[in-house]
Amino acid sequence: MNKRIHASAVIHPTAEIGSDVEIDPFVVVGPKVKIGDRAHLMAHCHIVARTSIGDGCQICSSAVVGGDPQDLKYRGEPTDLVIGGRTRIGEFATVNRGTEGGGGVTQIGDDCLIMAYVHVAHDCIIGNRAVLTNSTQLAGHIHIEDQAWISSSCLIHHFVTIGSMAFVAPNSGVGFDVPPYMLADGFRDDFRIRTLNFEGLRRRNVPDASISALKKAFRIIYRQDGKTIGEIIDELAESELSGDPCVANLLEHIKASHEGKQNRALEKFRSEKTRIQPHPA
Repeated sequence: MNKRIHASAVIHPTAEIGSDVEIDPFVVVGPKVKIGDRAHLMAHCHIVARTSIGDGCQICSSAVVGGDPQDLKYRGEPTDLVIGGRTRIGEFATVNRGTEGGGGVTQIGDDCLIMAYVHVAHDCIIGNRAVLTNSTQLAGHIHIEDQAWISSSCLIHHFVTIGSMAFVAPNSGVGFDVPPYMLADGFRDDFRIRTLNFEGLRRRNVPDASISALKKAFRIIYRQDGKTIGEIIDELAESELSGDPCVANLLEHIKASHEGKQNRALEKFRSEKTRIQPHPA
């Protein structure tokens, strides 16, 4: 095993270091940390405790990864952070371990890009190939699905789910779920689903037929005034559009939000008498 570990690095004796790992000056690796093969820990980063870092990951300078959850209910119980392969954690980013009440683990998938000054709080689950750009702040228990893109300086409320291939515009304050494939922006009460994430769908090679089906589904969901969320779900489920896999995924996400299976922040929107948040004129 070829390891390039600088003499100034501090490695806890219970840490496990894979092969071809590069550890730069003044890195601190804490107890029960596992570093995968070909990982690179850059100068001054701190892997605190009980963190598994996948093969080929990069942890940039001054990042703090695997710190205690910032939750007043946390009492020191053993919890974990798991990071998939080839993920990059940017400069000064912070990623906390999970809590017992949230399942005990924070998880980041494969091939993710977590840019500088991002905070990922306890019990968050981030899918594969997701991008969180500079200074975005995630509260606890957030779920970001595969290939979602969160732009810079976004604030995301705890328990929110961001669907796959969704795009959240810069400086947004996100207080409710963002369905898959959507583009959303705004802050707090002005936060809205604006349109489909057309550019993201094309870049990810979503078939034209699915994009066309999603356009029709978007009109059913966001541009029919006077219908409740339940009525919209039923109409979409009974339409031929539901046979498209992307539309089926979108429908399942909306149903989960409506039924209270994700996002505690949506309590006031869950009544059958409440209309789904409209697309602005």
